[in-house]
Amino acid sequence: MKMIEIKNLKKYFNDVKAVDDISFNVKEGELFAFLGLNGAGKSTTINIICGSLFKDEGKVFINGLDLDKNIDQIKANIGIVFQNSVLDKNLNAYDNLKTRAIMYGMSVGEFDKKLNELIDLLDLKDLLRKPLNKLSGGQKRRIDIARALIHNPKILILDEPTTGLDPSTRIMVWNVINHLRKTANLTVFLTTHYMEEASEADYVVILDSGKIVANGTPNDLKNKYASDFIKLYFNDDNKGNVEKELKKNNLKYIALKECYEIEVDNVRVARDLIINNPTLFNDFEIIKGKMDNVFLKVTGKDIKEVI
Repeated sequence: MKMIEIKNLKKYFNDVKAVDDISFNVKEGELFAFLGLNGAGKSTTINIICGSLFKDEGKVFINGLDLDKNIDQIKANIGIVFQNSVLDKNLNAYDNLKTRAIMYGMSVGEFDKKLNELIDLLDLKDLLRKPLNKLSGGQKRRIDIARALIHNPKILILDEPTTGLDPSTRIMVWNVINHLRKTANLTVFLTTHYMEEASEADYVVILDSGKIVANGTPNDLKNKYASDFIKLYFNDDNKGNVEKELKKNNLKYIALKECYEIEVDNVRVARDLIINNPTLFNDFEIIKGKMDNVFLKVTGKDIKEVI
């Protein structure tokens, strides 16, 4: 089932084509990664999906509902965690969550039941009554996620959810998200600058200057756009033979202290090199192309430049 369906979506701001005729689908229960540099059109697309920005052209369907006709129902299907916290600084964590629940018409019983679930999932017990200015960035992020989930949405939009978080909090956030995907079939729409997070997605769309420039599973994208690497470890006495063989086969390589790092088109080339030259090295390591390499190839820029 398609939880999000975008058809020929356009949004222009005078001469700037923020979103320029894009189409894609997000399946139910999927972790979908939406990648692009700042200004690529990610936030504009998200704002249109959430109903906070009017599109110029195209169609948007959320859980089968037409955005043009069912905006209130669609908003009830979506929870969003923004890059910057949207918690009310004048309220403690509990009151932030309760206010959000009231906005969605939840009864006291429904709110209490859902809150107890989220307390266990996100370890919120000791945070709820504390003033927000007494919470760390990671603790506030956990409250932000609880706020987005309090009304039981079918789709969770995560806009750079782990930027600036310490490793332990990042792991907790992803454990919660993966748990909800398994237990509640939650659909997750992710934007991120962390390519290791994008690598875990079921499907990836890369946006550049308002257009889709690449899309597919992480593995498909890496096979298409990213080179693989093999490291051949050697002894000093056979270093010259290794280098001679690499040059003979016209292989791109970098000489490192204990090994040669060789760029190959695919794992098959690396495998053949190892099988055909077993005496040239002591050990080897095959490194699959990464999503960072994919992003650089299709946009011409390293996404780390904008973090």
